[in-house]
Amino acid sequence: MKMLVKFPLIMGIFVLVLASGCIQETDVTEKISDDDRIVIGLSMASFRVERWTSDRDLFIERANELGAEVNIMSADDDADLQNRQAENMILQGVDVLVVVAHDGEKASYIIDKAHEAGIKVIAYDRLIKDCNLDYYISFDNVKVGEQQAQEVVNVVSKGNFAYIGGSPTDNNAFLLKEGSFNVLQPLIDSGDINIVLDNFTKGWLPELAYETMKNYLNENGGRIDAVIAANDGTASGIILALNEFGLAGTVPVSGQDASLAACQSIVEGTQTVTVYKPIKDIAYKAAEMAVAAANGEIINTNNVVNNGQEDVPSYLLDVVAVTKDNIIDTVIEDGFQNYENVYQNIPEDQRPPAV
Repeated sequence: MKMLVKFPLIMGIFVLVLASGCIQETDVTEKISDDDRIVIGLSMASFRVERWTSDRDLFIERANELGAEVNIMSADDDADLQNRQAENMILQGVDVLVVVAHDGEKASYIIDKAHEAGIKVIAYDRLIKDCNLDYYISFDNVKVGEQQAQEVVNVVSKGNFAYIGGSPTDNNAFLLKEGSFNVLQPLIDSGDINIVLDNFTKGWLPELAYETMKNYLNENGGRIDAVIAANDGTASGIILALNEFGLAGTVPVSGQDASLAACQSIVEGTQTVTVYKPIKDIAYKAAEMAVAAANGEIINTNNVVNNGQEDVPSYLLDVVAVTKDNIIDTVIEDGFQNYENVYQNIPEDQRPPAV
């Protein structure tokens, strides 16, 4: 069976081509908008992972529906650049900032600068640490990690396991690991599972996950029974390495984000699970929170998350484990992925019926 591995393309630093009048790049000395519309500054860490373009587009869609415009900058996974870009937006006079932080600790600078200007900040999907953060919206990342590990353990519950985590600058990577080890630790304690590899992956880069996995397999004669990968990008690198040792499709591998490449790998049998985080839900909710914050309204939240300094009012959304058995009833039925695209490498007579 042919295995497809797609590494995300790195997009440029500034995202400027979208609906005219909804996103603007302006001189720092000018107010972004001359009318009374709310202007939201959206600071993105990067677009290296497939899902982030969807987050951006859906956020803009909902913000526009609410009468707001959005000014976007992407930092290409450079924390210092992200801080400068956010400060630029603050100087331009945005009404509220929404930040997808590359580095959850360094981004505290953004909150300090925003508050000096009387601007509230919402951390989007990635917690900003050790600061007086106004709001946080994300998914239950501990649950994501639990689902990743549980679906792998459902396939293989004994042997040598590898844990390939996310970026050490992203607080979510630690939450995912916490969740996965909630499931794995009892099996480690009983001696059923041996963790032979436990690494974080700088920048969530698939090529680094590939190198980590390949180096381990080279040094240990290709002996591995299961891999918990923190997201679909790292999973793609791991699957590529496993394939070189004839192990792709026999060693269960997890992921998250329900990327097209991951969904294809699931139906082809080389990836076991991805965790679907309904992007429309978080993007729409974040846009609604941003508009409410800009209007000085109290935002209803459903949780609190401690960022090392305080309990941050938070809104956490639920997640769904996606496997070969339920992929049609989840990401395809929800319209997140297209049936034909997901099954394009599967002969028509071997595909399950479409919804």
